[in-house]
Amino acid sequence: MNVLSDHFAEFREGFLGTVELTGLSGLLALVLGILMAAFRVSPVPALRIFGTAWVTLLRNTPLVLLFLAVTLGLPALGLKGWDSFWLAVLTLGCYTSAFICEAVRSGINSVPVGQAEAARSIGMTFSQTLGQVVLPQATRIAVPPIGSLMIALAKNTAIASGFNVTQLGSVQKSLNADTGYNIYVIFLWIAVCYIIITLAISGLFRLLENRLAVAR
Repeated sequence: MNVLSDHFAEFREGFLGTVELTGLSGLLALVLGILMAAFRVSPVPALRIFGTAWVTLLRNTPLVLLFLAVTLGLPALGLKGWDSFWLAVLTLGCYTSAFICEAVRSGINSVPVGQAEAARSIGMTFSQTLGQVVLPQATRIAVPPIGSLMIALAKNTAIASGFNVTQLGSVQKSLNADTGYNIYVIFLWIAVCYIIITLAISGLFRLLENRLAVAR
């Protein structure tokens, strides 16, 4: 308990930093993921190609390599002045959006084709059909895998500590360098913090899943 009580401020800052990074990255991932899923089922060939390229590129690129590309590539392109935290949000959000896209697309594909055809037969446009008929049903199916992806996102935030972002991983590095505490004890408390975050995410999505199940 000594390491936690003696450095509670550092653990609190790292914990809140991880929560904030997870929340903002998750929000960006949801927006981009749903948008890319709409692109992938769009009747416009250019949008389908773009959505497919987005998913293929990001799903097959290691996250560490993507961090390097963003943190080093954007300044090289003249986009300077970005805080390391927001670069991490951008990287994690884009990376996770590729997986969310596929989860949402699987939900869309599970909706009977006849419902979309019926919507078009009464004059609804593609965007109206997708937003008012298909996505509400696809969401019920996509919620469980998206919850798992959000838990994975929370754990992936640990990589951001290697790129000057304040979160639980950076707490471990600073305590290892400046204190004489047992490294295993430090990792234990960090693991407890991650478990708290992941359990909260799991509970939130379980609640959402149950609410949607009742609505069905």
